[in-house]
Amino acid sequence: MDDGEWGRRVADLLARMTGGDPGPVIEVASRRRCVYFLVAAGSADRHVPWPAGTSRLAAGPDRVSYIPVPALGGTTWPLFWRYAPTEPDRFVHARLLRGALHSTE
Repeated sequence: MDDGEWGRRVADLLARMTGGDPGPVIEVASRRRCVYFLVAAGSADRHVPWPAGTSRLAAGPDRVSYIPVPALGGTTWPLFWRYAPTEPDRFVHARLLRGALHSTE
């Protein structure tokens, strides 16, 4: 999400909805302060359309996107985990994310 303030509200709402484990969420501390929600590959395509202000990265054929990922330990400024991954193959649930986006607009 390009709007960091909105992204942080959505991430925190997801955390409340999931008992504190919304899945991996990355925040950028510089420039636009983007927030990235890591969802399972292909899951964002099943829940379209997405609201304005959101971008689906690495979605679609012949499309390459760079998704910054901070280290799990140590400092990787300007990236940090708003919510770190808790187990392998644990992602943000795309349907919950979409619902949270619409409820915080």
